Amino acid sequence: MTDIEPGMRVRHPDRPDWGVGQVQSVIGPRVTVNFENAGKLLLNLDVVRLDILDA
Repeated sequence: MTDIEPGMRVRHPDRPDWGVGQVQSVIGPRVTVNFENAGKLLLNLDVVRLDILDA
C-alpha cells in the first residue's frame, strides 16, 4: 500500500500550487491532507500519488 502516516509532510506532484501538506489521517487508501494553499482535502491513494518530503 503506502508508507504515508499522520504528521508526514507531503506534496501533490501534479498540483504544486497546493503547496506543502501535512497528513491528518489515513484510513485505507483515503488520506486527509491539510495543504498550505488548498486547505484540507480527502485524497484516494489508489488514484493519486503523493511525494513524501524529508523532515
